[in-house]
Amino acid sequence: MINGNLKATYAADEKIVDNRYKFSFVWGLAVLAALLPIFANDYVILVACQVGIMVVAVVGLNVLTGYTGLMSLGHAAFVAIGAYGVTILHHAASALSIPEGIQPFLTIPGAMALAAVIGLIVGLPSLRVKGVYLAVATLSANFIIIFLIELDALAPWTGGKTGLTTVDPSIFGWVLDTQREVFILIAVMAFSTVLLVQNLFRTRVGRAFIAIRERDYSAEILGISLLRYKLTSFAISAACCGLAGALMAYFYARVLPEQFELLLSLQLVAALIVGGMGRTMGPVFGVLVIVLSPELLKVILSAIAGDSIEAAQFRAPLQEIIFGLLIIGFIMFEPLGMTQISDRVFRALNRWPFARG
Repeated sequence: MINGNLKATYAADEKIVDNRYKFSFVWGLAVLAALLPIFANDYVILVACQVGIMVVAVVGLNVLTGYTGLMSLGHAAFVAIGAYGVTILHHAASALSIPEGIQPFLTIPGAMALAAVIGLIVGLPSLRVKGVYLAVATLSANFIIIFLIELDALAPWTGGKTGLTTVDPSIFGWVLDTQREVFILIAVMAFSTVLLVQNLFRTRVGRAFIAIRERDYSAEILGISLLRYKLTSFAISAACCGLAGALMAYFYARVLPEQFELLLSLQLVAALIVGGMGRTMGPVFGVLVIVLSPELLKVILSAIAGDSIEAAQFRAPLQEIIFGLLIIGFIMFEPLGMTQISDRVFRALNRWPFARG
């Protein structure tokens, strides 16, 4: 009995120390993000903005796929709705003479709400189908959204195939017209989204999502409404992707339909697989790997072959090969993703050099 209590105490202490390392890692990322606008060059800021936008979108996908167990291959559509929605709402707010300094406080929630409503509609098939059938249904929704964006009848609002020119957001008179200023907004939104979603799964709603993931029929027997919580999961997930789209519209000077096609949906799914589904830090780790791998490859090839045209032509297919190998490798050898690897590292740090004799 005493030995069992000692083991339980040791396990609790180990968990506390592991969490301490994780919190230190998160705070380290926060400090790094705060220092980047001061010390980093424009290229690093560009990559960091892409990472922040992707993190918000993958966190949204993690709510649906990682925590609720509903597969989706169409989340790029919700990112598109957020990007186009926030731009259209800005133009509408200007037409209504709403002060520019408060427009983002109306347009960003408006774009998120629009994405959430579309998410509710797209989520309706989840009540009857799941798995690969639901993935195909969401993929079809992605094609439909892109088709509507490019439709000539809607071109006065969406710009058609030529896209829309975005606006520089103004927050209480502070115009975010440089990448460094937009990065501050992206970083704040990314950290806020990760923390809010993490706290969501400490609530009744979050626990219902997890119960549906584990076994939906058993969850329904326990009194959990599949209709309510599956659609809620779709709405929250789509709203996060809508926020990512709004940030993308603020970051890029123009949004185009081809930015939101199948490739983006596959990148979101790949980042979630690589990072680890159903884990708080999974989207962060996954996005870092997916976004930084091509950049690292570019640096290596530039050091070996220089900036020649042949090296650039060789780099494009090599990036696709590495992208595919990453997904296959993690599925085969580490299906729990980078988060599981980090857990092993934190446990090793806990044991060495502070291991108890």
